[in-house]
Amino acid sequence: MAFMACETKKSEPVAIAGPGEIDRTSLPIKEPARPTYKELDVRNATSPARFDVKAPKEAPNVVIVLIDDMGFGVSEAFGGPAHMPTMDKLAQNGIRYNRFHTTALCAPTRMALLTGYNHHSNNMGVITELATTYPGYTAVRPQTITPVAEVLRLNGYNTAQFGKCHEVPPWEISNNGPQDRWPTRSGFEKFYGFLGGETNQWAPLIYDGVTMIETPDDPNYHFTTDMTNQAISWVRQQQALQPDKPFFMYYAPGATHAPHHAPKEYIEKYKGKFDGGWDKLREEIVARQKKMGIIPEGTQLAPKPKEIKDWETLSADEKKLFAHQMEVYAGFAEHTDYEIGRLVTAIEEMGELDNTMIVFIAGDNGSSAEGQMNGMFSEMTYFNQVPETVPDMLKHYNEWGSESTYPHMAAGWAVATDAPFTWTKQVASDFGGTRNGMIVHWPNGIKAKGEIRNQFGHVIDIAPTVYEVSGIPAPTTVNGITQDPIEGTSLAYSFNDASAPEKHTVQYFEMFGNRAIYQDGWYARTIHKAPYLPKAYTTLQEDVWELYNTKEDFSLTNNLAQQNPDKLKALQDLFMQEGEKYHVLPLDDRTFERMSASAMGRPSIMEGRTSCTYSEGMRGLAVDVFIDLRNTAYTMTADIEVGANGNGVLVAQGGRFGGLSFYVKNGKPSFTYNFLGLESTTIAAPQPLKPGKYTVVYDFKYDGGGPGKGGIGTISINGNSVAEGRINRTQPGIFSVDDLADVGLDEGTPVADYGTSHKFNGKLHSVKIEQKK
Repeated sequence: MAFMACETKKSEPVAIAGPGEIDRTSLPIKEPARPTYKELDVRNATSPARFDVKAPKEAPNVVIVLIDDMGFGVSEAFGGPAHMPTMDKLAQNGIRYNRFHTTALCAPTRMALLTGYNHHSNNMGVITELATTYPGYTAVRPQTITPVAEVLRLNGYNTAQFGKCHEVPPWEISNNGPQDRWPTRSGFEKFYGFLGGETNQWAPLIYDGVTMIETPDDPNYHFTTDMTNQAISWVRQQQALQPDKPFFMYYAPGATHAPHHAPKEYIEKYKGKFDGGWDKLREEIVARQKKMGIIPEGTQLAPKPKEIKDWETLSADEKKLFAHQMEVYAGFAEHTDYEIGRLVTAIEEMGELDNTMIVFIAGDNGSSAEGQMNGMFSEMTYFNQVPETVPDMLKHYNEWGSESTYPHMAAGWAVATDAPFTWTKQVASDFGGTRNGMIVHWPNGIKAKGEIRNQFGHVIDIAPTVYEVSGIPAPTTVNGITQDPIEGTSLAYSFNDASAPEKHTVQYFEMFGNRAIYQDGWYARTIHKAPYLPKAYTTLQEDVWELYNTKEDFSLTNNLAQQNPDKLKALQDLFMQEGEKYHVLPLDDRTFERMSASAMGRPSIMEGRTSCTYSEGMRGLAVDVFIDLRNTAYTMTADIEVGANGNGVLVAQGGRFGGLSFYVKNGKPSFTYNFLGLESTTIAAPQPLKPGKYTVVYDFKYDGGGPGKGGIGTISINGNSVAEGRINRTQPGIFSVDDLADVGLDEGTPVADYGTSHKFNGKLHSVKIEQKK
């Protein structure tokens, strides 16, 4: 049957939602009422205009780049030793902020950045893994706060996030969810990256959206390169399909957070450059900062913390090891900058660079002193409170930064690269923990080139800035829920006016009891706890407060508390007022104690359970969704079918730097316990399994008597014991941050040598894991 071509009456142009035409303060933007018709034949009717929410006219693209664990004095753009030409080019063609601040810790900074609200207002007063039930610390973003990505998406932007996401509570990281706080449920249409505080750059656990994927098979694989490839691919597609639609991209690499993993050629660029030590480096950084105008000429270099040794007192072995640690870190930073440069070039080649506001934040906090006094070959030793010695670490000197290491640097380098300040990451009451270099590059909106802005700014100011330049208001209601008033202050007022009076005049700081308050240049603070010490210096009640005039004392070296006690008292009172207002109080300075979900009262899927039956293909199971096998006896029972040469993993947890695995190798049921990558014990059946169905069991009898003890492991086949062995010690803490539990395979780095493949080549019907008392 042929259809006759006929014309219908054309509608008016598509409705564009622009400023003044619709109410953008209530989201989602309400669509108009649907008309009704009396006309029978569509040929005699006029079609209505399609309702389509468009971003405000000339709203720019926005790219936010957030580097991880990079102090104020790392990059060349802010006087540091790391060659970062992309960052420097953006600075030369944009503006630098030398008084911009973060929260002193990763997840809190990220949540504040992505919303425009203080970290405690977001219930992210600390990292997700240490959440409690107190308001301000639950790790669950309140319904009264909506992420900027969701606001932009509902206003006509395309949105994407690449890299690190540390805003998802651990108990929500599974297929069961809820996934409300995952990126793709928080406003991002595209997410490619990892969930958690850090990842192995050579073997990350990657999600595309909410789906875990295998790491690409590439002998030269590095996650920063991979995520950049994904970001470039996404923005090219976005521009190809909808060039008139603005995009919002959040690019957040895991670099330069530990583990410090960099290609060898980048590490070699810095050979010998840090042999002079951290004391000399601090002085060199400050000299360059003064010359560049990053800091005032009269700025004093603040003293080191008392625990950081003078470089000249170190042994030759210590100097050799520590200098190489910094070489690796600097190479890591330069490699990251190179990858960011590829993204910037791609945007430029599309002709969109002038219309893109790039906000480049060099650090979500200061450089990290969590490497303790000597650094570490494997960061997992820190989480299990097992100290590493310099002689032991020197054995890994030539491989430092490669896939066979999971390294961190000595705290002295963190102090050096946070120059001109005293402290580091975690210390929210010192600018070494919170002062981060920021660059804004937007040729269409910023006429200045290479200028410095010294107005006080904070990470909560970024979302309001994005709203202002895009012409989109912070919403007052979202999904019928009244939103809290935005807490940040747009920085757009300073873009083209270097002398504009600062508008963000009051800001509290708090992390692990380290706390401070800023008001109109005055700064009151107390140093409660060092990031490399297990206990605080004193009680919260006995903390000693200091007072500084930051307009005259950039690096906080002249304590005015005794000269101006009334001002100090007024600021202390203001901190308490702000602390109550933003859910900072009561303060919680505990760290390791808060790692226990049950002790803190936060959820855990496995809470109270002593057994669980897992099935093949379950993978990426975090601590909160896997039976806890630490410091206890347990049994693993697997029902399997094997062929002529059974091989592969039944269940594994952890990886190369600590873990356990129950598997079949060359037909022989086997179990390996890998203690922190330092000591590995394997128990194996003497004979291979013939083709058929089997119930294989691994039983571990724990010695008891405290955490980290050993025990006896036994393998049984169909009820008959076939192998037994002793495991001398076990890990009392976590196996890994990102190498999680898998069933039927062992993704990430391997716990053991599995021969032909880690994937089980038979049928795995189930694996039951039971705690035994």
